[in-house]
Amino acid sequence: MKKGHNIKHTENQKAYLTHYLHNKKDHKVSAYYEEAVLAGAKDGVAELLGQYELFNKNIPFPAVKNPKYTFIDLFAGVGGFRLAFQNLKCKCVFSCEIDIPAQESYYANYGEYPFPDITDKHVKASVPVHDILTGGFPCQAFSIAGKRKGFEDTRGTLFYHVAEILKEKKPKAFFLENVKGLMNHDKGETLDVILNVLRKDLNYYVPDPQIVNARNFGVPQNRERVYIIGFRKDLGVDTFEYPKPLPAVPLTKILEKKVVSAKYYLSTQYLKTLKAHKARHASKGNGFGYEILKDDGVANAIVVGGMGRERNLIIDKKLKDFTPVTKIRGTVNREGLRRLTPREWARLQGFPDNFIIKVSDAQAYKQFGNSVAVPAIQATANCILEALAYAEKQKNK
Repeated sequence: MKKGHNIKHTENQKAYLTHYLHNKKDHKVSAYYEEAVLAGAKDGVAELLGQYELFNKNIPFPAVKNPKYTFIDLFAGVGGFRLAFQNLKCKCVFSCEIDIPAQESYYANYGEYPFPDITDKHVKASVPVHDILTGGFPCQAFSIAGKRKGFEDTRGTLFYHVAEILKEKKPKAFFLENVKGLMNHDKGETLDVILNVLRKDLNYYVPDPQIVNARNFGVPQNRERVYIIGFRKDLGVDTFEYPKPLPAVPLTKILEKKVVSAKYYLSTQYLKTLKAHKARHASKGNGFGYEILKDDGVANAIVVGGMGRERNLIIDKKLKDFTPVTKIRGTVNREGLRRLTPREWARLQGFPDNFIIKVSDAQAYKQFGNSVAVPAIQATANCILEALAYAEKQKNK
């Protein structure tokens, strides 16, 4: 953190320490974290720093050395954006995520604790200069009745804090992700305000947002999300092409080859309830209810809550021991009907098998359900990097 900024060290100690550790060889970046680390050293933080250094030798996804570009990871979740950009030789210099279990998953895989609250002015003051801002910000309506739909009209939303960082740090580019519903949210007013702020108030070239489906980029999941890309106008980027779709892959690509625990198989009582629920809706002409996926098909979008897991059931008859391993009503069904496992959900989002899942199943489903699809993000990120490289080459002619 730069001199003169007040710090809330106790709340953000682990974030300051791990961010400093990842960036200590780059003083332009580490200067944003150094003051907080030195202040905490009086309370034994130096010993903790040594422990983090030891731990970082064994993390699966360490920070990139000699990066092409730097980026920040806002609303980071379990690091889908980070993984995609690191795969393209870019380095993360700041991360932020408010959910505590997600912070633990992030640390286990990247050796860095995200800052918890991007709305905290002390945290925003710690954001270093960077090349690319990334983030999947929540969809929130703006109070814009009778207003000009500008920067100040977004105050009170999380997008406002994204816009503040763009205004202050002026990165070369940004990559924002949101749910498909953003396109029509509040009758289109929400997206209209966002684009107005990015294009007019912040002076970025922003091509029309595009709905991108993860199933077109190497994972068998029908997951549509809105991507919003932008480039600082002085760079001269005035056109952008999103990546071309790839051939579809079948569900079998992500399914476990070995026998999974009986806990993922539905109980006879729960299966009876699901069938009754589906029949009740079918009688009313609705298509709600559980769904059994075909091996050569694709999964429905994995989501948190609701029928996210029940709309992605499969038939897997490899189980031979039907002894329950959790408390259930009834017995384990003999039809082979089971939920996808957390690891299979991770694969549906493009996370490799060396991604560490250290949380409970309930938390893992939540974290992967909230994540971005890594391959789709990476394909689009590659187009962003190509556009930046081309613009820099043109300027250097």
